[in-house]
Amino acid sequence: MAISANLDKQLDKAYENLTVAEVLDAPVAALAGVSEGDAEKLEAAFGIKTVRDLGTNKFFKLAAALSALDAS
Repeated sequence: MAISANLDKQLDKAYENLTVAEVLDAPVAALAGVSEGDAEKLEAAFGIKTVRDLGTNKFFKLAAALSALDAS
């Protein structure tokens, strides 16, 4: 099943036309609002280099799950 989403406002311009797989493999700074400095800190603190790393990081996943439970 194909799913379509407009991520233009969530991604830096250079990454807007990439596939989801390509965005996941892109540096964290591809996300709108994440600076190169932020990306360096994420890498230093958690070893996060890519959008995929950020999305699969156990600490971020736990925080997202707890937030979702609180929103219920």
